[in-house]
Amino acid sequence: MKGRQNSSALAEAALDMVRDGFVVGLGSGRAATAFVRALGERVRAGLGVRCVPTSDATANLAAELNIPLVSPDDIEGIDVTVDGADEVDPSLDLIKGLGGALVREKVVAAACRRLVILVGAEKLVSALGEHGVLPLEVVPFGLAWCRRRLAHLGYPAVPRQAAGKLFVTDNGNCILDCKVPVLRNPPAVEEVLRAIPGVVGTGLFLGMAHTFLLDDEGRIEVRQRPSSMRMPTTAANLHEGGPYGQTASHSGQPAGRVVLHAGGEGIS
Repeated sequence: MKGRQNSSALAEAALDMVRDGFVVGLGSGRAATAFVRALGERVRAGLGVRCVPTSDATANLAAELNIPLVSPDDIEGIDVTVDGADEVDPSLDLIKGLGGALVREKVVAAACRRLVILVGAEKLVSALGEHGVLPLEVVPFGLAWCRRRLAHLGYPAVPRQAAGKLFVTDNGNCILDCKVPVLRNPPAVEEVLRAIPGVVGTGLFLGMAHTFLLDDEGRIEVRQRPSSMRMPTTAANLHEGGPYGQTASHSGQPAGRVVLHAGGEGIS
């Protein structure tokens, strides 16, 4: 019950970032589902938006709520995307993918002007990898090869199961859940994993999130990534000599914070 209440509070806060006429990316998972339901209420009240879902489950829910849906082929960009995360570090870098929609989520996140992440305090980590799992989406043909290669690299992986069967993503692919240590250089890990033939995408979302909403026992805290910290999409940033160096925190500093509470806004 408390988890649902927290998700609802975060969803309502995220709605303040949606304007009439926006194209909105809809994430997947518990937090994103709460947002879709709250958005459906606003649409019923007259809010005009078009939405890009990141999973079939999200698309089905949005359709039930009469939220207008579009394909990425139908638009030139997305104004704001609202999604959850499995880990968030102090620089707003993420691990996602426990819900199995990581590739579509990453495509939509890359296409949007503002990625808003909704999480509870249990998702906060001092460095990515603290929870010990990094999902990868891989093509079925390469499943065994990818698993052997990952083991060789020191990331033993287990194919994800659902209801006793191999889990299949909406793209028709498989998920390998890699056992990982704390990642001291996430960009380098991303580069190595993406270089494995058969890997479609990883759960590392680096330099992509703009805004992070945290429900901390009923108090909604907002953290923003300065625009200078958002990672440009260039190959140089994947190398140790790139602009973010060799640390887990690309900026070396935590993101700025705004705390929303009953007395208004305060900046700390």
